[in-house]
Amino acid sequence: MKKQLFFMLNILLAFTLLLSACSSSGANSESSGDSDTITFKATHVTQETHIWHKTAEKFGEELEALSGGKMKLEIYPAAQLGQEKDMVQQLETGSLDFGFLTNAYMSTRQESLNAWFMPFAFNNLAEAVEMKDSEPAKEMLAELESQGLVGLDYVFAGNRHVLMKENHVSSPEDLKGKKVRIIGSPAIQDFWAETGAGPTAMPLSEIYTSLQTGVIDGIDIDLDALVTEKYYENANKLTLTNHMTFPAVIVMSQQSYANLSEENQQIVKEALKKAVEWGNAEAIKREEENLQTLKDAGVEVQELSNPDSFDEIKAKVIDQYSQKSPAIQSFIDDAK
Repeated sequence: MKKQLFFMLNILLAFTLLLSACSSSGANSESSGDSDTITFKATHVTQETHIWHKTAEKFGEELEALSGGKMKLEIYPAAQLGQEKDMVQQLETGSLDFGFLTNAYMSTRQESLNAWFMPFAFNNLAEAVEMKDSEPAKEMLAELESQGLVGLDYVFAGNRHVLMKENHVSSPEDLKGKKVRIIGSPAIQDFWAETGAGPTAMPLSEIYTSLQTGVIDGIDIDLDALVTEKYYENANKLTLTNHMTFPAVIVMSQQSYANLSEENQQIVKEALKKAVEWGNAEAIKREEENLQTLKDAGVEVQELSNPDSFDEIKAKVIDQYSQKSPAIQSFIDDAK
């Protein structure tokens, strides 16, 4: 009886090891077998209709195509794996492979990324997209190495505008005393504080009801998020300010990256390059489409009628942040 039990245990152990060896391992323990599939995990905070999710899907398609089906991507949208601080922890440990992280959150971890939030730096999204290939922007990505991350690229959601419940915005005077939802970032916080508004940081999931119940008077938002999250159902005064742009920083876990062969690292980079080129072109295209969608939904849209009234605030924020990081100063100079 004991011999039979010992024999069965050995069979069970062998079967378990066989299953483990044959299963898809992901990037953390890349297999050398030609038939093995690497399944990566990626996450972000937006809904599946948002351009960042669509870019992630495109990345997955390119990975499969370039790898001959040996690389796949599982995407977890809408903060399914936790908030961004949780995502970064998972990236640091290698339990998560890719993150499409808001530049707002990442700017709280790395000073230089505040460069993207210098007020009124770009007249439109196309200008912002062009800056992603500048040397200062590449330097910011390289600095992420100190956090256990491989900085890969930027994909944009659009430029930032102001949606209010009761009035449009023509100058900082229209914002004084108003509770405006912002996404947490040092430069964004400082800009809004200078306008005289009461900047209130909160996650996307809380905005809809906060507008509905009057907890906030308005929001700082890009058009893609405004359409996908339908915040216009509770506020319909949209002022096109273009006061900031809004990229996601696409990163990979250093552990996951290091476990790939050089050939597979190159496939990842090439696939992402193709996806980002598509995603940013689509984001620019969506700016006009989203604007028309909002107008059709009854949103009252106005251009910022007095942009010069923000000049003093703009100069103060830029002067403050240009002294914080050489990369920020270089970015500002290139943007001009």
